[in-house]
Amino acid sequence: MSDAAKPEIKEVYAYLRVRNAAQAIDFYRRAFGGEEVFRLTEPSGRIGHAEVRIGPATVMLSDEFPEGGILGPQTVGDTTFAMHVHAGDVDALFARAVEAGATVVRPLQDQFYGERSGTVRDPYGHLWLLGGSIEEVAPEEMQRRYTALFEDK
Repeated sequence: MSDAAKPEIKEVYAYLRVRNAAQAIDFYRRAFGGEEVFRLTEPSGRIGHAEVRIGPATVMLSDEFPEGGILGPQTVGDTTFAMHVHAGDVDALFARAVEAGATVVRPLQDQFYGERSGTVRDPYGHLWLLGGSIEEVAPEEMQRRYTALFEDK
């Protein structure tokens, strides 16, 4: 397909599937300062769609719908994807997420690629990579440092 024939992409959203969307929305508010934009709720209380603004991004989510094959990490047993949140004060964000109920997967530490980062798992099974810039690293230098990690083994 030629570049001229490619459709214009307006936005890309993460869409999370969780076992209890109402509780997840509250967690994302407490952990990441998320603000609920809106939700569509079935008469049974199950959330069919919700949107939460976290910083400049909108995260969409819904409850599980097993009858439609829509399952979250708790039901499946794990997740194969992670959200990366870049913050000005990653230490404060990390502490806030843990205080809100996230589990530490990888503690914060300075990384070769110029970021201080760590990983938490939210109570609904999703991974969140939390990072903040500590230095600007050119791609060539980043590759050199990355290669050096393997040479030391």
